[in-house]
Amino acid sequence: MESTNSDIILETRGLSKRFGGFMAVRDVDLTVRRHSVHALIGPNGAGKTTFFNLLTRFHVPTAGSIHYNGRDITNTSPAVISRLGLVRSFQISAVFGQLSALDNVRLALQRKLGVAMTFWRSLRVLSPIDQEARDLLEAVGLSSFADIKADELSYGRKRALEIATTIALDPEMMLLDEPTSGLGVEDIDRVVDLIKTAAKGRTVVMVEHNLGVVAGLCDQVTVLQRGAILAEGPYDKVAADPRVVEAYLGAEDE
Repeated sequence: MESTNSDIILETRGLSKRFGGFMAVRDVDLTVRRHSVHALIGPNGAGKTTFFNLLTRFHVPTAGSIHYNGRDITNTSPAVISRLGLVRSFQISAVFGQLSALDNVRLALQRKLGVAMTFWRSLRVLSPIDQEARDLLEAVGLSSFADIKADELSYGRKRALEIATTIALDPEMMLLDEPTSGLGVEDIDRVVDLIKTAAKGRTVVMVEHNLGVVAGLCDQVTVLQRGAILAEGPYDKVAADPRVVEAYLGAEDE
């Protein structure tokens, strides 16, 4: 049944994914409120990334349903889901390495001109989005790297570029998979600031292993364990839950 609550942007009901005899995601009922920052956390193997893959249909659910803005998107293709405004980033940086930082952002902005993924458009056609692309690079601290190939950027700057290209798609909802993974302290602070900026007027759901980042950024936290929801609520409540403490005790973060 479709939700009529305009405060809710995403709902899953009984969402499950089985790989052979292994249940990776088990009967997950998740509600995400509009314009919130919502974290998915849990120990290694909890099913967090698999759950993300279900939301964007990189995996097909074994059972259950997904509703976005009241629309059932359970059987919708990844491309259509993206066009509806639900866009994700990946744990491994997914920029085009042989293109400059500026061209990576331009490419994302081309969708507004109806020529997404068209590499051979003239500079005259692309000029209306050139300044917007440069403004986005400035927002993520990459102005001086505009003409540098993405492959030549440091890992932290690649993550910043990926967030810039995600914002360029103008999503209503962003799914960020481990946005601070592999970053040093300085880069983590930069990416956290970028997420705060990107979250203004948007909804963000993020898989994150750094609990300090979660505590400082997120309005709501959902803890997964063995593919099922273990606990939910504000960070302070979740962090004090004995079941959550036990789940993390001696476990590696994903």
